[in-house]
Order: sequence, then structure tokens, then C-alpha cells
Amino acid sequence: MAKKNTVDLSAHERLGVYSVRNYEKDGEEKSKWTQIGTAFGCKDGSLNVVLDHVPLGGGTINIRPFRERPAE
Repeated sequence: MAKKNTVDLSAHERLGVYSVRNYEKDGEEKSKWTQIGTAFGCKDGSLNVVLDHVPLGGGTINIRPFRERPAE
């Protein structure tokens, strides 16, 4: 049986929306994560998703708790 992952939406003010593309480099399997938007939990348990970019050509869209990236 597959492990079921859940996120308590009430615990997160916003969620990050990412495009995940798998690729191979030097014989090693890698994945590239690109933030493409933000999601917000609603009182009824649904999500509002705001996309800044739309992924083209396949891949997976992943929604998870948002983490600030360190300033470069």
C-alpha cells in the first residue's frame, strides 16, 4: 500500500506550487524544481492556486508548504 501524504492546510498560510521535471545528466537521474506559483487553503478544505507560469511539455506539478529561499 502506498504511503498517503497529507498537508494540514490550516497550518500553512501559503503553499508553494512547483513544476518538477526529471532528467538524466552524466548517467545520473536528477530533477529540476521550478516555483511556478502559490496556493492558499480555503475554509472548506479546497485550494486556490495562483500560477505565475504554466509548465509546458510534461512534468509534474507539486504543491507543498512554502519555504522562503535564501537571498542571493
